[in-house]
Amino acid sequence: MCNERDFVLIVTIVKKGWGDEVIKASRKAGAQGGTILFGRGTGIHENKSILGLMIEPEKEIVLTIVDSSIEDDIRNSIIKAINLNEPGMGIGFVVSLDKVFGICHPFYEIKCPEE
Repeated sequence: MCNERDFVLIVTIVKKGWGDEVIKASRKAGAQGGTILFGRGTGIHENKSILGLMIEPEKEIVLTIVDSSIEDDIRNSIIKAINLNEPGMGIGFVVSLDKVFGICHPFYEIKCPEE
């Protein structure tokens, strides 16, 4: 494996239905795509009930692997697009990745040094 570039994983957890907005914002800022997973939340803004029955809040978890050089642009685009700094809108974080494999898109073409 040849990994000459630094990649990061941007994880954004938002309310159900907002994952597509996260993807749109990240693509607008230079990401090539993302993966949406489904989950349920237990945060302080999730304690709601109807007629005494607790509501299981559904969440969308968006995973986006990008070159670290464009991470700031993508993160800021997501924050702005979905008002992520407002209470109850979601949370995001960035994880550095040591090794990435399977990225075959020309945008991420990695030139391996001659051996």
